[in-house]
Amino acid sequence: MKHAPAIAGILLGLLFIMASSVVLFGLAPTPEIPKDTPVWHFMAAAGPTGYMTFIKIFELLGGILVTIPRTRNLGLLCLGPIIVNILAFHQFVAGDGIFQPMLIGISVLSLYLLWTERKAWKALIH
Repeated sequence: MKHAPAIAGILLGLLFIMASSVVLFGLAPTPEIPKDTPVWHFMAAAGPTGYMTFIKIFELLGGILVTIPRTRNLGLLCLGPIIVNILAFHQFVAGDGIFQPMLIGISVLSLYLLWTERKAWKALIH
């Protein structure tokens, strides 16, 4: 169990590094979104404004920071609001719910890392 936080940090970090790199560097074609759906309207509003680029930069930064043990908490601080927004997007905009394997994996990994570093986070609560 000594290496479990390192493994969880690397997995979570690589997930976000991969997801952000694909979009930022155009490594894969963008999937076609059905027109006049809530997801299409959301992306039509967020895409041209640069909002998604801003989020992807923070995903990349947070992913890199989470993979490094010394900066893991700073990475979690960057990724926390992004994870909440991902869950909210899937629940309220896409309507496909938060109980998908990838979303559960991201949530479990991040909550586990928060739990293992709970002493460091305790100062924020008191």
